[in-house]
Amino acid sequence: MGTRGFPVPYGDEKPVRIAAGRTQSMTTLAVMGDYHVHLHPHGPYTGKGPPPGQYPIDHIEAYFEAAHANGAEEVGFTEHLYRCIESKPVLGKWWMDDPRKDLREFTKSYVRSERVLSLERYVQAVVDAKDRGLPVKLGLEVDFFPQNVEAVVEFLAPYPFDYLIASTHWVGAWGIDLEEQEYEFERRGYRTAYEEYFALETDLARSGHFDVLAHADVVKKRGVFLDSEPLDLYEELAVAAARGGTAVEVSTAGLYQPAAEMYPSESLLERFFNHRVPITIASDAHVPEHCGRDMGKAIDLARSVGYTQRIEFTKRVGNLVPLEPGSSSL
Repeated sequence: MGTRGFPVPYGDEKPVRIAAGRTQSMTTLAVMGDYHVHLHPHGPYTGKGPPPGQYPIDHIEAYFEAAHANGAEEVGFTEHLYRCIESKPVLGKWWMDDPRKDLREFTKSYVRSERVLSLERYVQAVVDAKDRGLPVKLGLEVDFFPQNVEAVVEFLAPYPFDYLIASTHWVGAWGIDLEEQEYEFERRGYRTAYEEYFALETDLARSGHFDVLAHADVVKKRGVFLDSEPLDLYEELAVAAARGGTAVEVSTAGLYQPAAEMYPSESLLERFFNHRVPITIASDAHVPEHCGRDMGKAIDLARSVGYTQRIEFTKRVGNLVPLEPGSSSL
């Protein structure tokens, strides 16, 4: 996999090391991109948009049109691996080892209802859009389960991804950001819940298998906060990301959840900056009209802690580029 870490100070025109182990020098030729976008929403099909697993070109074009209207000129699609039928053998039944029966049963049913997409069709649709000249990137959002991460990496290796984002949505069988399982915070204990989430997220960042951490503190999504921010857990995560060569996204999605703030928090983002962890900008859109939403706010947050650059990816190679002006210019 090559050398890990980000030894290059921001502003120096030198190579940046990334998780894939390859390097490329900084360039000033860049376009603003939304690097976390899904082509299908969660939940039962409502009749709006194409049915799950179908990717007509006009649907993909609609995302680019919305992104363009919001100031972004490139769209990075990152469908969920666990929602793809091809993921069943490689991910397995990760929930089965959890001691809590209620969590196991819910997650089993939830995953069955969500696994309605096709990885092969998704990849082909984005590749076809590229061939048509649309400014899109092929990515994937991969859930982190330590027990099968090596098998997942091997499974994904043949695909022509530009980058992989990775996330922690489950702690065992507990879907930490699902409304239906929010009660688990109280049962488990709030500090314990945060510690268990960040332990997995830190292992993910340290692994170096993936390019970007998605919504790094999504444990707060349901609006469940500790009395004081867990700065010790933040520091451990930032150090792990730096050592693992894993970037982090600045996502506006949390603004539209009960947490009502971006991912990551300002305090966590400061620690990523202090350890020279590169950033991407993301909306986590699941419908076209949300693509590129509030990009200026994400840039404002990044600039407020000191960032002047972001990272782009092509074929798993990272490239540092200047960070665009903030919301006043978008």
